[in-house]
Amino acid sequence: MKKIGIVLGIFLSLFIMACEGPRGLDGFDGEDGVNILGKVVDVEGSFNASNDYSIIYNFPNTIEVFETDVVLVYILWDQTTDSNGEPVDIWRLLPQTRILDQGILQYNYDHTFSDVSIFMEADFNMNTLTTSDTDNQVFRIAVLPANEAQSSKLNTSDIKAVMQTIGTTNTEVAKIKLQ
Repeated sequence: MKKIGIVLGIFLSLFIMACEGPRGLDGFDGEDGVNILGKVVDVEGSFNASNDYSIIYNFPNTIEVFETDVVLVYILWDQTTDSNGEPVDIWRLLPQTRILDQGILQYNYDHTFSDVSIFMEADFNMNTLTTSDTDNQVFRIAVLPANEAQSSKLNTSDIKAVMQTIGTTNTEVAKIKLQ
């Protein structure tokens, strides 16, 4: 009798595991989950006294940013070439500080779920800056879902690692020139 109970228990277990499972409370299957991927965009803008040495990028409807998401901003610091003579961008995570003859200059940013403000701060009169520090500056903005950004293995200072984590390539990055 004990053997019959064990065999019946095994068959019952296999039968239950083979079933699809219960429907939702309303009697219908639930929707598949949405995989919210991060976004990356390049913005180019110039700093001057009339814009208070800041540029604002408003997120379009195609980029949904939640309060818990992480927004990272990188500055195109320099370019070099690889062994084939192809250009290679050098990105640095903001904030970045430069020590100039006039004093200390810092590129920094803040954000909300609707925009990113990239700005310059200095301990001197910024009207003395050269155009190489202010004009046509390129920034890469990366929006990461909170669960991706909190991974202890993610090196946020490495834009390549960030882009790989959210599945974006350089060719997929939108380029926007701000006025």
